[in-house]
Amino acid sequence: MPVESGSSAAARQQKQKRKSHSLSIRRTNSTEQDRSGLQRDMLEGQDSKLPLSLRSNLLDLFSQIEREFENLYIENLELRREIETLNDRLAAEGQTFEGADLAKGALKTKASHSTSQLSQKLKTTYKASTSKIVSSFKATTSRAVCQLVREYVGHRDGIWDLSVTRTQPVVLGTASADHTAMLWSIETGKCLLKYLGHQGSACLIVFASSLSSSASGDQTAHIWRYMVQLPTPQPVADISTPCEDDVDFSDKDEADGEIDGPNDCPSIRVATTTLRSHQGVVIAADWLVGGKQVVTASWDRAANLYDVETSELVHSLTGHDQELTHCCTHPTQRLVVTSSRDTTFRLWDFRDPSIHSVNVFQGHTDTVTSAVFTVGDNVVSGSDDRTVKVWDLKNMRSPIATIRTDSAVNRISVSVNQKIIALPHDNRQVRLFDMSGVRLARLPRSNRQGHRRMVCCSAWCEDNTSCNLFTCGFDRQAIGWNINIPALLQEK
Repeated sequence: MPVESGSSAAARQQKQKRKSHSLSIRRTNSTEQDRSGLQRDMLEGQDSKLPLSLRSNLLDLFSQIEREFENLYIENLELRREIETLNDRLAAEGQTFEGADLAKGALKTKASHSTSQLSQKLKTTYKASTSKIVSSFKATTSRAVCQLVREYVGHRDGIWDLSVTRTQPVVLGTASADHTAMLWSIETGKCLLKYLGHQGSACLIVFASSLSSSASGDQTAHIWRYMVQLPTPQPVADISTPCEDDVDFSDKDEADGEIDGPNDCPSIRVATTTLRSHQGVVIAADWLVGGKQVVTASWDRAANLYDVETSELVHSLTGHDQELTHCCTHPTQRLVVTSSRDTTFRLWDFRDPSIHSVNVFQGHTDTVTSAVFTVGDNVVSGSDDRTVKVWDLKNMRSPIATIRTDSAVNRISVSVNQKIIALPHDNRQVRLFDMSGVRLARLPRSNRQGHRRMVCCSAWCEDNTSCNLFTCGFDRQAIGWNINIPALLQEK
């Protein structure tokens, strides 16, 4: 009579186990409908504010999760049985194991290579994570220090834009959705002058000599002359802090009441010159080098170049497929860069009076919110695609540096002296990078200082010792910062 071998008996045993497993799954599936029907009946009898259809969908999802866990549990039991069977077979052949761990004994040699690789990965990951933790406890002597110097509060709505005068006296200008533009004393935070000539939201304010240009949602750009007298500066409290504070504001930290604007501030109601050629919101403006011409950008997909003295339209810069978002002029050359929602920015060249060339650059995948010149031959562009790119004017085929962020980037600015890019974000952050794309600092955002809403714009001031960076946002305030970037940190 033939004797059944051990291997065939084990195979037949595993086949019977798989059959019993399939039968148990069939029983589970067969009773699932009865169970779900019973549970639905129970749900109908219970009081709940959720609709019955939603409760039924939730019940189906939970049932699917339960089935997955049941299958995993059954597979785990089968694996345990197979391990016990293999241990019994190995024990019958004369090899003894402690417990049911196959990683010990003879099977340890087979898994040694993969185990060593896994342990090496764990060591590398652990080393990297611990180094990050340890680095956070190091001394912050080489870190950037940001000091909130002063807050400029007085607008009744969000502040779209701010700028600093290019000549003496050095004052801060803000343009707000409350239809006003204001001039502020940088040292005292006092409002020096208020412009009330716009019928729509004031979108931008720029300065040239004693003239100011402001763009508005009323489809016009206004040129108005200002004369201010600076008050006596007040001492500033030292509230310096490293630039990496990041404590979110709570809803209770922000005042719900209206902010009363300065009542004793003198005002101007009539513009010296009104530019009216646009058919849409004038979103930006800037002075061409020399201060005799101004360029404006509008939602009508065009940028216009005007003669300030005659108010005549000199050139209409057309070609963008969608609304313009910003325009900027070169500080020393007759160059203009315009950005648009069509994901491009264009470089317009007016250096040759007989030839007005234009170059189109496609480096972003979403709205280009701003593009600005630097003192050198560079252009820096920011976009809603959460990137900022640095371009060389001599070779604009590809960016020389790309900065990737976690939020959309609004109107950026570049420091002339320090060559630092300030990035205002939708998520209330303001980050600082160098021209090579290396992150230098992040401005504080805590319950004591920082912006509480989207940061719309940033502007550097090279001629002031107390405040060298200004930011504004939809929390209806502008903030003056003193940024101290150590030379060692900038070289990294």
